[in-house]
Amino acid sequence: MSKIVARDRLIFALDVPSATEAERLLDRLQGHISFVKVGLELFTAAGPEMVKRVVDRGMRVFLDLKFLDIEETVRRATARVAAMGVDFLTVHANRKALSAAVQGREGSSLKLLAVTVLTNFDSHDLRDMGIQRTVQDLVTARALLASEVGCDGVVASGEEPAAIRQKVGPRFVIVTPGVRPAGKGVDDHARSTTPTQTIASGTDYLVIGRPIRDAADPAVTVAEIVAEMQAAFDARG
Repeated sequence: MSKIVARDRLIFALDVPSATEAERLLDRLQGHISFVKVGLELFTAAGPEMVKRVVDRGMRVFLDLKFLDIEETVRRATARVAAMGVDFLTVHANRKALSAAVQGREGSSLKLLAVTVLTNFDSHDLRDMGIQRTVQDLVTARALLASEVGCDGVVASGEEPAAIRQKVGPRFVIVTPGVRPAGKGVDDHARSTTPTQTIASGTDYLVIGRPIRDAADPAVTVAEIVAEMQAAFDARG
């Protein structure tokens, strides 16, 4: 088995309100990161052109738009995303939406990730939505659904990868947001873990935004996080 390179498993969440601010951060982090998440805020502000700018820098793109719509809309939108050269795309864990996305990405290298349960949700939020299940039970059920319809992986908190692995095996991709270095605070995430905890639990990719974005020196912060991640991946074997 080849050694995991931690730098390639860190996804920087480029959550900023404009292309100008995004470019400023990317300039500071060029050569330090290789994978960038473009979410709703930046995509709404700068659109597909922002994705192209990231790709043109030689970086991979995780487009986190959490698609959920009628099948034809999801299928056609996914095809457009695939044409942009995006690596990862999120779709809500709804059977019809996921199946449509699988059809839409046909013939491309785009990987589809099912959104299981948002990391700012806990059991109280599920009950408010009329869902009488534990978070872990719902996450694993949705991971199994995603696997059955042909998705490549899921987005889940650092508390659930071990349970997901039991359901879908070791090759299913798990991407974990809401990761916070020790002492940095959890912000608005109800289920947050440190890089070491997250990797030990079995996840593949870590999404980290605010601790890097808001740091006095983002490149130094990235180096510290990557060093912690590398030690954790090496320990996991």
